Amino acid sequence: MVDVLEYSDVLAEIKGAMCSGKLKFTEQNIVFKNNRTGKVEQISSSDLDLCNWQKLVGNWGLRLFLKNGTLHRFTGFKESEIEKLAKYFKTKYSNDLLEKELSVKGWNWGTAKFTGSVLNFDINNLSAFEIPLNNVSQCTTGKNEVTVEFHQNDDAPVSLMEMRFHIPTSENAGDDPVDSFHKQVMLKASVISVIGDAIAIFREIQCLTPRGRYDIKIFQSFFQLHGKTFDYKIPMATVLRLFVLPHKDGRQNFLVVSLDPPIKQGQTRYHYLVFLFAQDEDTSIELPFTEEELQEKYEGKLTKELSGPTFDVISRIMKTLVNRKITVPGAFVGHSGTPAIGCSYKAAAGYLYPLERGFIYIHKPPIHIRFEEISSVNFARSGGSTRSFDFEIELKSGVIHTFSSIEKEEYGKLFDFISLKKLHVKNRGKSDKPNYGGSDDFGNSDEENEPDAYLARVKREAQERDEEDGGSSDDDSTDEDFKPAAEESDVAEEYDSNPTPTDSDADSDASSGEGGGEGDASKEKKKKKSESKPKKSVTVSEKPHKKRKKKKDKDENRPKRPPSAYMLWFNENREKIKTDNPGISFTDIAKKGGELWKKLDDKSEWEKKCAKLKEEYQGELSQYKAKVMQEEKKNKSEAGGGSGGTKKKTDKSSLSPTKAGSGGAYISKEFIEDTDSSSDSDAGKKDSGK
Repeated sequence: MVDVLEYSDVLAEIKGAMCSGKLKFTEQNIVFKNNRTGKVEQISSSDLDLCNWQKLVGNWGLRLFLKNGTLHRFTGFKESEIEKLAKYFKTKYSNDLLEKELSVKGWNWGTAKFTGSVLNFDINNLSAFEIPLNNVSQCTTGKNEVTVEFHQNDDAPVSLMEMRFHIPTSENAGDDPVDSFHKQVMLKASVISVIGDAIAIFREIQCLTPRGRYDIKIFQSFFQLHGKTFDYKIPMATVLRLFVLPHKDGRQNFLVVSLDPPIKQGQTRYHYLVFLFAQDEDTSIELPFTEEELQEKYEGKLTKELSGPTFDVISRIMKTLVNRKITVPGAFVGHSGTPAIGCSYKAAAGYLYPLERGFIYIHKPPIHIRFEEISSVNFARSGGSTRSFDFEIELKSGVIHTFSSIEKEEYGKLFDFISLKKLHVKNRGKSDKPNYGGSDDFGNSDEENEPDAYLARVKREAQERDEEDGGSSDDDSTDEDFKPAAEESDVAEEYDSNPTPTDSDADSDASSGEGGGEGDASKEKKKKKSESKPKKSVTVSEKPHKKRKKKKDKDENRPKRPPSAYMLWFNENREKIKTDNPGISFTDIAKKGGELWKKLDDKSEWEKKCAKLKEEYQGELSQYKAKVMQEEKKNKSEAGGGSGGTKKKTDKSSLSPTKAGSGGAYISKEFIEDTDSSSDSDAGKKDSGK
């Protein structure tokens, strides 16, 4: 007989919603751990009163009724597991696991029975439905009816809001049946009514979530937040976790109360209460109990008089009443010397605290992430800045939380913490942001004086472009000859009595053919302007880009480099890795090979093989280079002597005008005629002069 039974995919009914989790049966306890919240509920085996099987839609359910009247229901079991569980319950818990039949008639007329904190509605002695009364939030009465309202669960896709029970007057003669029904419901309902005095009251406590100042009144089964505008009554049973976290400034402390279900303010849900206390703020209170009552109720965990820092006093009282441990930061200490890492989440500044079993972010909005929820983490460059980085946490549900603008100095401490907790660090591809970090697997450095590779490449390319165009751009952009006084306006002054002609005027005069001297003057003026005006410097984007050199065609005859010692070993052991790790992906084979190669103690065999192949490669390479040089010499000699002598240059001037072509030696017909006529006239002038 096995001592422990475990079921990894079981659903538990919590406030009308089916929550998945893990169910574990041991000889002493029945333990359920909620997958979403991580909350652990324990049922002592000695508290079991009645255990039943229930046949549900598609599967089987387990119904556990305790001696204190509480009901727990689980579903998701297979029919084949009934016999095993029944035997386990009989052997370990001395309890018979019998089937509880349900009424499927669909009648709405039956008998209401109150058993412990459960309301059963029976039809012909078979249960039609049952209601755990601790889910009831309010109960009101009418003439012949009772209305029962329920707490809402935000995780439930469909919620039961209320039920109405019609009660005939003929029943329970002598007593008012409606009033009797109402009393039975209210006896076990989780309706908070302020009865008696508070155990402790703390005035004007600063609360960040929900924002404001509240009086905290702590009662036996709940605590009250009383503010100027809102008033909250929070049952102790809804407190999931307690955190005490030091502020980064060292002068304040956070007290964080995690709630499930959350409190509501209109449409807003507050899953966390965040209180802020000054470090030097002290308080002293006296509890309204005798020493015997404190010993009996709280097992000596509280003393009659409590004094010390306010946050410490409140947390000690809450810890005892809620019966939850207080979570504080572990061994992690950041660059600032505190457990807090300054960062931003969705443009709101806050603090990230690495804990022993997760992360918590304070404060807008507060986020608690357990390690078991995390799929991977990633360090990413923060918007091109080298002074900060982003820390991304990807959950198994697919949600990604990005904490940005973390100081670069925090990287080393945070990376060591991640490695210590064995969280998977996601290695991004080329299309994603470049990974940021130092001395890690990504090849980045966390040294402050280490250059940024991408930035260095951009600077180098810009410098190459500047050097390439340096001579011309420097000459073009010099302004040594620039003389503002000598520069003339392009347009004549409106009131100038003797205005100088503008460029357009000069051009029109020249084109009309009037006053050749004026045309020459305007040309000279243009020339002066072009000389005096500095040329516009060319920007980087306008400069011609450097042409890329074409890659040489790969010579197939060139000997190939020999593989490394690791590749020789990997090629021989690839199939063995596949066999030893069935179902391994193609990309993980190389990763696994790298791990095995690192662990390999004796690598001499593969290094010898590698050295031998390198020696052979060097010999083949030297032969190949000698052969290439011989071929090049042969090609040069053939190119020099193949033409049979030097080629005779063609005298372009000897070509006839019609056969000169359209190149540089071409002379147009008009030019020939003009030159001939001008030469003849010159000759006539010379003759007449003689």
